[in-house]
Amino acid sequence: MGGAVRATPIYALRSQPQFSSSAQAVGLEPRRTDIPLAGQLAFTVDDVLTKDECDTLLSVAESLGFRDDAPGINTPPGMRMNKALHWVADDGVAGAIFSRIGHLLPPVLEGDRLASARPLSHRMNMYKYDANDVFNMHTDGSWPGYGLSEDRERMMEWMGCESKLSLLLYLNGPEDGVEGGHTKLYSRDGQVVEVTPKKGSALFFRHGFGSGSVLHEGALVTSQVPKYVARINVMYDL
Repeated sequence: MGGAVRATPIYALRSQPQFSSSAQAVGLEPRRTDIPLAGQLAFTVDDVLTKDECDTLLSVAESLGFRDDAPGINTPPGMRMNKALHWVADDGVAGAIFSRIGHLLPPVLEGDRLASARPLSHRMNMYKYDANDVFNMHTDGSWPGYGLSEDRERMMEWMGCESKLSLLLYLNGPEDGVEGGHTKLYSRDGQVVEVTPKKGSALFFRHGFGSGSVLHEGALVTSQVPKYVARINVMYDL
């Protein structure tokens, strides 16, 4: 119901999943579909993760546990009505995902190039939508990139880059019994586009505090099966 809770944890794993950097090696063919949104940037990419890889991330998340509060997130009362978990991955997850989809991302946004060192933040913001959960209309802010220190005990902020795109990775969908939970995108001219969660696919859209930031909503989940999604920030060099 809004506000912030002090000392909300961010987790790291002593041993992390290791995904293949080759989509073809695991039977995937990532493909991009642009979404007409009155000139605002939004697109989907299918075949980002296999079903087994999605289940692996869900197993990690559920073992760590979801909470009502989210670290560093402060929303107005009634906006974010879901459960959250933040953890820090490494190249075994984030690097592998980028290796599969990097060629489909905008190489330059507003004069800034896709980050050369680590284009995907390693901070994984995961959300669980139980029945009647919703994330009401909002825009995503821009964030620094984050990774783990060498001793895996601290989260380190990356300097010289800033996020410009949200990557919403759908970890389950209607094929798993999820009902509702569409992501609604609102254009500047009043158009509404609904994106149905699809296990292993991702939705990308421009975020930040400029005019191009896409207003969106995580629609109400109506099933007893929860919807799971991970937000990863796409980084650009400043």
